[in-house]
Amino acid sequence: MRKFIICLALAAAALSGFRASAQFRYGPMVGLTVTDLKFKQDLISVDKSVGFSAGVATELMFPGIGFGVDAGLFYEQRGATLNLGQREVWASQGYGRERSYLHYLEIPLHLRFKWTRMNGLEDYIAPFVFGGPSFSILMGHSSVKALEYAGGDVGMTVGGGLELFRNWQVQCSYTWGIVYAEKTKLLDDFSAKNRTLNVRVVYLF
Repeated sequence: MRKFIICLALAAAALSGFRASAQFRYGPMVGLTVTDLKFKQDLISVDKSVGFSAGVATELMFPGIGFGVDAGLFYEQRGATLNLGQREVWASQGYGRERSYLHYLEIPLHLRFKWTRMNGLEDYIAPFVFGGPSFSILMGHSSVKALEYAGGDVGMTVGGGLELFRNWQVQCSYTWGIVYAEKTKLLDDFSAKNRTLNVRVVYLF
């Protein structure tokens, strides 16, 4: 029992020191999005859309090992243009090229690895990679009455970037939606998932 207690105490002390050495930073983020809506069936053509994102990004890194996590709270505009008029089922109701805007509150939670042992070069430039889930809450959408919208989105994200002069970060990522974002009212099981390319600039304090 005594050895067990000593081991627990040592583990707690080590964990405490590890947490104390972690570096937490936060700052503003702005970015551009290029979004596609991937439908289950290829019934109509879909045109990608350019949007934007903005919010607050955070980073928690553990010095010496290069690993950490990043999270944030972002507004993000997604969506695409749906050529509903290509099918008689919608053309007969007056639908044509319909812009489907989707406005989300995004909460990413990613694992991150940053190259931090480069003989001082990391003070000027340090590459990093990251990946993990992104959770989104639908805050609003364009009024296309032919569509029904899900209340949120869950995606898997992978990406990478560069940290410049310890504060600036430029990153690019791609997110695959794993649940449907919207579906049509008239056809069963004709639903679409988000596919989003992000380019973001972050300043971390």
